[in-house]
Amino acid sequence: MASSDTWIKEYNEAARIADDINGMISERISLPASGPETQRHASAIRRKITILGTRLDGLQSLLSRPTGKPLTEKEMNRRKDMVANLRSKANQMASAFNMSNFANRESLLGPETKQDAMSRTVGLDNSGLVGLQRQIMKEQDEGLEKLEETVMSTKHIALAVNEELDLHTRLIDDLDQHVDVTDSRLRRVQKNLAILNKRAKGSCSCMCMLLAVVGIVILVVAIYLLVKYL
Repeated sequence: MASSDTWIKEYNEAARIADDINGMISERISLPASGPETQRHASAIRRKITILGTRLDGLQSLLSRPTGKPLTEKEMNRRKDMVANLRSKANQMASAFNMSNFANRESLLGPETKQDAMSRTVGLDNSGLVGLQRQIMKEQDEGLEKLEETVMSTKHIALAVNEELDLHTRLIDDLDQHVDVTDSRLRRVQKNLAILNKRAKGSCSCMCMLLAVVGIVILVVAIYLLVKYL
């Protein structure tokens, strides 16, 4: 009976945590859409959901390995339904905070890992479960720190790439300016060449006319001399 009372106490504690989470979710409506306070509140909710998941694993483990007086099949099924209903609520709350690793732990971690997580709660009393919860939160914090380091490293790489792109952009802009200046100079040279070519053609025509006049004068003088002396 003592074992049964322990399970009921653990379930009531898990149900109380679920109620606390619902209350925190309701309080979230009064907070700003973003900001440090909102982020801290959301982080606290996620921690509570993780603790609830650990409690549910412990309850499930106690049912799979009962100690003390055996439970009737009807009572066993009733308790399994109680755990399943509470886990369904926990999954819904986790889904609302994009905690897909909680709502779908088996698909992400695999059945062996999930079984290992449940086996960690076997034989633990209240203080042991609290210690396990703290250990899990510590592991999560370490994972978050590693994730933060990865994010910062990615950020630095992105900033370096951005600076490199800015440099190439400035070089391309300078090249465009040089091309524009060179194109303008080339147009001026082509215009000057066209003017010189036109002038050269005009000078050639004048020279031809002058030579023709000189030739006519010489021819007239020659004819006059021939007529005079003959």
